[in-house]
Amino acid sequence: MTQDLHQLGVAELAAALAARQVSAVETAQHFLGRIGQHAELGAFVALDEAATLAQARAADALIAAGNAPALAGVPLAHKDIFVTTDFPTTAGSRMLAGYRSPFDATVVRKLGEAGMVTLGKLSCDEFAMGSANANVAVPAVGHSAATPVRNPWDTARVPGGSSGGSAAAVAARLAPAATGTDTGGSIRQPASFCGITGIKPTYGRASRYGMVAFASSLDQAGPMARSARDCALLLSALCGPDPDRDSTSLDKPAEDFSRALDGSLEGLRIGVPKEFLESGSGGVAPGVRAAVDAALAEYEKLGARRVAITLPRTELSIPVYYILAAAEASSNLSRFDGVKFGHRAKDYRDLAEMYARTRAEGFGDEVKRRIMIGTYVLSHGYYDAYYLQAQKVRRMIADDFQQAFAQCDVIAGPVAPTPAWKIGEHGDDPVADYLADIFTLPASLAGLPGMSVPCGFDAGLPVGLQLIGNYFAEAKLLNAAHRFQGATDWHTRVPQGF
Repeated sequence: MTQDLHQLGVAELAAALAARQVSAVETAQHFLGRIGQHAELGAFVALDEAATLAQARAADALIAAGNAPALAGVPLAHKDIFVTTDFPTTAGSRMLAGYRSPFDATVVRKLGEAGMVTLGKLSCDEFAMGSANANVAVPAVGHSAATPVRNPWDTARVPGGSSGGSAAAVAARLAPAATGTDTGGSIRQPASFCGITGIKPTYGRASRYGMVAFASSLDQAGPMARSARDCALLLSALCGPDPDRDSTSLDKPAEDFSRALDGSLEGLRIGVPKEFLESGSGGVAPGVRAAVDAALAEYEKLGARRVAITLPRTELSIPVYYILAAAEASSNLSRFDGVKFGHRAKDYRDLAEMYARTRAEGFGDEVKRRIMIGTYVLSHGYYDAYYLQAQKVRRMIADDFQQAFAQCDVIAGPVAPTPAWKIGEHGDDPVADYLADIFTLPASLAGLPGMSVPCGFDAGLPVGLQLIGNYFAEAKLLNAAHRFQGATDWHTRVPQGF
């Protein structure tokens, strides 16, 4: 059985470990071996075999004692945006090269308490700013220099971002599951590009404590795995209030998101926004449109009903997001000044030059770009014209969703207008990357739960169906995804060679 462990998902591995058909140590060793075999993907940026095997031995002891938690011994990997005591945390940036946290992020701690074993840290765009996992400034394991992560379906293409390392690792069967963060679509878009399942819960469902901040009113942690069932298990473990550490954490107890997976979809109203299929930002690729239409037809076979709705401010989500997120990034990243931790320039004459040189050396181009935009929109004379107006439109976008949910139970459409593009295809044009987020940004701005579900292929590349629910409707989304996956096999497809 050991040689086939990477073919098992979270639920299957948990069952095999609980039945003692395989040990947690054997499981961890198997996945560590696969990570080494496929270093060319650049998915992992930190490994520590001794730390991983120590966690695995502890899980085996719990299983042997008969009092192990449900996910004991199941391995996963963490996006390098979550701080960890056993592994360095860089957030993909030279600014944090070699940083070791004295504590674990709440999400990491909760999954550890569920018995899961950490395989390592996964590559991400620097400070989670990007849509392609190309804005990386730290070397991946097996590489001597910083490298973009490669999509296992076509290694000449991007895996999506900023959780591209997480998506690539799960798709390539280097880990059965991974954590990701979603600020404007960074769980859903890479999940779509790599043919896996990923869910962003309602804002505040999961603690942000120990997550290196990008845009505090948008950042949200979530799981990435192969199936809705696996995501439900992980989400149940990582959600829950954290009032002593995260003031934005909601006072809503964790729940069993697996409880309604098998519920009937009879009568479920699926709203399809016309803006999601007729976008003015370049339109939806024909292959993506065909895959989404086929998925909606499958839902109708399962008893759901398609409802035409409108989200009229969809296109405004791009300028709104890139004003608000940049403003918050400008504030959050001001702490990286060379004084308290992280990189500090070696040569400087005074404090002002130390600040300037440290930040110039430590931050990459995209991070600098967003800091400058954010500082501009927050500056005197521009705050009212840009930041305040963006906040008003954000509220209107949220109101559009509430009007839509009066007509439907779930909203569906594409995750992105196209499948994964080639590495370097967008060149030095950051706006091309920004436009790819048009369908994921609205739900993020509204703080709604959303997920990506594999629904087909376009020219051999995965396509994801996006499902968006009302606040706290994660169980409903997972139910809809699980029933769809029970009727299709898109989520079981594996890239050739993996």
